[in-house]
Amino acid sequence: MVMNEVVIREARSKKDLQEILTLQGENLTTAISHDERKREGFVTVRHSLLDLEKMNISSSQIVVDGHDQMAGYLLSMRPELKMVIPTLIPMFLLFDKVVYNGRVLSDYRYVVGGQVCIAKSYRGRGLLSEMYHYMKSSFEHQFDLCITEIATDNLRSMKGHEKIGFEIIHQYQDGDINWNIVVWDWTKD
Repeated sequence: MVMNEVVIREARSKKDLQEILTLQGENLTTAISHDERKREGFVTVRHSLLDLEKMNISSSQIVVDGHDQMAGYLLSMRPELKMVIPTLIPMFLLFDKVVYNGRVLSDYRYVVGGQVCIAKSYRGRGLLSEMYHYMKSSFEHQFDLCITEIATDNLRSMKGHEKIGFEIIHQYQDGDINWNIVVWDWTKD
């Protein structure tokens, strides 16, 4: 998909995955100031190249090609990979308990959407929505829900996800971080 001089596509190479890691590293909570986190948003999990390679085999990762850099990415993860990234195991275990429309999340056909990140020079152009809609068009025949969790203090991310159609269905605290579990129900669209 071509949009405003960028191309949204699936990650195809090790170079794509390495560029995801570079952009991720630039936007980790540990790499940016408190003020920037509050204003621009942030990512919390650092993946390894091996993690991304495993994830990309299971479900395509989405990238946005800019002119001279990766403009953004949207990771996806199928439930069968829940043991791949140890820091995400508690999230998947929570999906066995959190109820949405009378059923626990793990009873649905779902894909985890996110982590998502957009390079600073490309923000405010609608890429978040475009990446998620690209994901939906690729996966909606396989899944009923797209689920992710967002730190409650990541207001920019929360607003962007709500605009797309995600709704908060559960909140919890892990250490000193409060989290929203959000769902985009593809059966409603």
